[in-house]
Amino acid sequence: MTGHPDKYFRLVFVLSLIGLLTACNQGVGDLRTFVQQIKAQPPGRIEPIPEFQPYQNFEYTSHDLRDPFRMVDFRRPDENAELIENIASGPKPNIDRVREPLEDFPLDTLRLKGTITKDGIKWGLIFAPDNTIHRVLEGHYMGQNHGRIISVTDQIIELTEIVPDGLGNYIERASAVALID
Repeated sequence: MTGHPDKYFRLVFVLSLIGLLTACNQGVGDLRTFVQQIKAQPPGRIEPIPEFQPYQNFEYTSHDLRDPFRMVDFRRPDENAELIENIASGPKPNIDRVREPLEDFPLDTLRLKGTITKDGIKWGLIFAPDNTIHRVLEGHYMGQNHGRIISVTDQIIELTEIVPDGLGNYIERASAVALID
């Protein structure tokens, strides 16, 4: 074949296309046989829809009992109303003030490492869990319960914490951080 290469290419292309089309036709016979076998079988049994039990409403008949969604007041009804008012008007933490760095740590994780006196003012040196030493003096806050420092000595830092009493009010509690050698 010394003819045109374009004619030779067309001839190869047409022959390969015919070969491919005949190869695609060979695999359909077994598929038709399988479909005929499936159609010849008797139809299967379909299970019935399951029966659902009807929902039964619950009638709440204990109207004389405590409402489970209402907050419980554990105070005794025989207590003096003035005493209850004094408790409610007791100490409250100042949530509007800017928190100090030592208020991020529980009080039992803070350690007094010593004191420094500068210009007649005694500073306490507190070692925090973040491996830093903080200087504190009276009036500063530390601990997670709004603990305000009331005195700094060489051996101890005394504070007053404001803790919840479990009834929605707060009480003051004395705490301390002692020098540990």
